[in-house]
Amino acid sequence: MESLRPIFAGNTINISEFEKNLMVVFKHADGFPVAVLNRNMPEFYCIPAEAYAELFHKLEDIELAQIVKERIGQEEA
Repeated sequence: MESLRPIFAGNTINISEFEKNLMVVFKHADGFPVAVLNRNMPEFYCIPAEAYAELFHKLEDIELAQIVKERIGQEEA
């Protein structure tokens, strides 16, 4: 038996329906992520390009903040 995986999206669609109606899915998702399910388990997520870019920038900010924390108190070279 497969272990359950949480679904991190408010919108879901079966992979078969996703393949048939790709662009319709995004129009109805209204800019939010869509979890594509295979046998009722999330197989992958589709997110609009703008949402992906925002997520990417937030991850960069987290990485930069970690670098700053690590360098606090170090002498300048």
